[in-house]
Amino acid sequence: MKLYFSPGACSLSPHIALKEAGIPHELVKVDLKAKTLANGDDFNKVNPKGQVPALELDNGELVTEGSVIAQMIADKVPATGLAPANGTPERYRLQEWLSFIGSEVHKSFGPLFNPTLPEEAKTFFRNRINGKLTYIDGKLAGRDYLMGPQFTVADGYLFVMLRWADAMKIDLSAMKNLMAYKERVAARPGVQAALKAETA
Repeated sequence: MKLYFSPGACSLSPHIALKEAGIPHELVKVDLKAKTLANGDDFNKVNPKGQVPALELDNGELVTEGSVIAQMIADKVPATGLAPANGTPERYRLQEWLSFIGSEVHKSFGPLFNPTLPEEAKTFFRNRINGKLTYIDGKLAGRDYLMGPQFTVADGYLFVMLRWADAMKIDLSAMKNLMAYKERVAARPGVQAALKAETA
């Protein structure tokens, strides 16, 4: 497998899944601004969407969209518990979390990466993100992870969003459950290995 990634981007989520699952993989760094690979090749020829993550399978097929890639990785090593079995109520709950993080949290960050966006608009999106994360903070009461005691690919995705919140100076200090959760996820060997690989 070959994961196309950009350091700090949402591609960190499937990268964490690969490390947690113990699946051998190759990393290919992408310059998202220039849309080029480290060797100068045009990334748009790999993924016409021009976005990471993109996962090239051993048969050469390309899969895009982080939530799909993360679930695919989890399903390759079911014993890890990174995703409940397909068709179960628990799997639908995982997909509910992945959808919420993707559509409500992730997409709200997009405008904050736009340097031309007026500060007033950025404040609107920061407040929106704060509201979504406050909801998650409440759901984490008495839980180690989003699904309970088991770390899943949804946790890897949320962890990336919490790193973005730090980068965008969104104060999460009042969200005690979320802060403890972030430390717990950050301490996982698979998460540490993915972070280290992306800064190498």
